[in-house]
Amino acid sequence: MSQRIVILTGASRGLGAAMAEQLLTTGTVMLCLSRGRHPTLAAHAATVNAQLEEWPRDLAHSTAVADEVEAWLRTFDAKRFDQAMLINNAGVIGTVGPSDACTSAELASALRVGLEATILLTAAFLRATGAWRADRRVLNISSGLGRRAMAGSAIYGAAKAGMDHYSRAVALDEAHRAESAGDQRRAARIVALAPGVIDTDMQAQLRAADPAGFPGKASFEQQHAQGLLVSADDTARRVLAYLAGDDFGSNPVADIRLA
Repeated sequence: MSQRIVILTGASRGLGAAMAEQLLTTGTVMLCLSRGRHPTLAAHAATVNAQLEEWPRDLAHSTAVADEVEAWLRTFDAKRFDQAMLINNAGVIGTVGPSDACTSAELASALRVGLEATILLTAAFLRATGAWRADRRVLNISSGLGRRAMAGSAIYGAAKAGMDHYSRAVALDEAHRAESAGDQRRAARIVALAPGVIDTDMQAQLRAADPAGFPGKASFEQQHAQGLLVSADDTARRVLAYLAGDDFGSNPVADIRLA
């Protein structure tokens, strides 16, 4: 039976929770990293005979978490899995408004969760699985706000823009490494994917923002009023289908709406 291992951040709510539910199938070993636990995931794991670990972790302390994940990955046999996936989904938008309206602690935490954790976890994943025979894939959940600047979202947008560029560069690193080894199958595939507009708590946070510091608020209210937001479940299905596709990694920066 085919086996896979999945590491997913931000798995307790929103898009992350929906992806966790859909990914947890027979033959899957899953590690979820979130500040809180998913309310029903453990029971679901028992019904499908999957192995689940939920670690309550704050990714603002990403150095320790990345080292812990790397050590955990190294406990597995390099030949056990057919597929290994890391999904960097966690992110925080913080206080909506100009960056100087936030405290230094708020800014640092948002950058650590949104960008630093992605970089450290990806590097740890690639180090630990470098000798594995598995098809290795890294999916970074990005955002249109990282590709189109909007007043009041500078830090969130900066983290996502950094995620995009990091994904481009790592894809080049992996291609070069595989070419040097003479085996293209050794390359891990990496994509920063914008998932579109989703009906989540983050969207509600944007609609509740003070328009004095977030002049784009009206457009988010309009999208909601017109029913343009996609459910987390539907988005998760599209994102995971993209992740499973044969051409995953052909474009390291992508948008699910254009896929």
